[in-house]
Amino acid sequence: MSLIADLQPEDTVVQTMPDVSPTKWHLAHVTWFFERFVLEANVPNYLRFDEQFHYLFNSYYQTAGAMHARPERGLLSRPTLAEVLKYRAYVDTAMQQLLHTQESDNEVASLTILGLNHEQQHQELLLTDIKHVFSRNPLQPAVRPSPAQPANTSSSAHSFTNGQTGIHRIGATGDEFFFDNETPRHDALLHEHRMGDRLVTNAEYRAFIRDNGYGTAELWLSDGWATIQERGWQRPLYWDEALETEFTLGGQREIVDDAPVCHVSYYEADAFARWAGARLPTEFEWELAANQQPVEGNLLESGLWHPVAAKSAQFFGDVWEWTSSSYAPYPGFKPLAGSLGEYNGKFMCNQMTVRGGSCVTAADHIRASYRSFFYPDARWQFLGIRLAKDGHER
Repeated sequence: MSLIADLQPEDTVVQTMPDVSPTKWHLAHVTWFFERFVLEANVPNYLRFDEQFHYLFNSYYQTAGAMHARPERGLLSRPTLAEVLKYRAYVDTAMQQLLHTQESDNEVASLTILGLNHEQQHQELLLTDIKHVFSRNPLQPAVRPSPAQPANTSSSAHSFTNGQTGIHRIGATGDEFFFDNETPRHDALLHEHRMGDRLVTNAEYRAFIRDNGYGTAELWLSDGWATIQERGWQRPLYWDEALETEFTLGGQREIVDDAPVCHVSYYEADAFARWAGARLPTEFEWELAANQQPVEGNLLESGLWHPVAAKSAQFFGDVWEWTSSSYAPYPGFKPLAGSLGEYNGKFMCNQMTVRGGSCVTAADHIRASYRSFFYPDARWQFLGIRLAKDGHER
């Protein structure tokens, strides 16, 4: 609710592309998740707030029933935002009553914790999506007023550190919550490699553009070259044609040279890495390197960035970092039982793994084992680049 405090009802209904969901839909969907998977399963004779909401606000749980088409969520002028907020209040009250009467029920507790983490993921999506919505408005409004822009600093040249080699354990561990796609822990073999000590900056990416990076076919994967030709991409999403300003959650701002480049696709990240004489890290190389770094959490909510020189190795909380790893199940992976088995498992095809979390990721989701996934042409998420190289320096 705090994330929508500065929005107007009109802001919450707009959908600017199929990947973007209206703010109002996010508010309703996370509420539906609690109603469908927690309350209906554990409250005898539970009465739904509105039968039609089950169809309108299901996302992709085919085993839970039919759903409204994702690309048409922006057509839902009704129910109104006010009705959605009443729905949230109704479900919140029912959840509080359930937790009060069944606080020792382990199944209720685990489902509720999953629901809370699911809502945190949609808080991230809400910010990502409303940024895209506002970017398409000629008035270029700010989602939330932001502080003065940080001054540029001198960014150090890229350096590369020898990564760990051999067989290492990968995956989530401990008693804290983690998603099923972070498990099970398993062995991974790593070859000699070097990991970049920081994220690629705006200035470095601008140099790639000015060196005709978008016009040099040999830098691009075949699908990537076809994509940039078809869509006319010449720069990151939200950059202006002069490569001087970018749209942020705080409105239009001057590009900070030493801030991490953001809103680039896997294809663009891979092409930049080739141009730089490097490659993208595998997700296992990334996780082992990140395990050696302090978890700082998300750093900014305004859409502005701290200069690179003011930070550590930036493994957490700036941008999701593309890896070269396809999103696939770990050996021995088993999805959750029932409809919740659709949460992650069915998406393990044709997508790429990203790591690290972004400036709009929930702080307590930030961990070395956390993995998300996007199609290689995705750009609207806060997506950036870390470089790696083969071999060790001796």
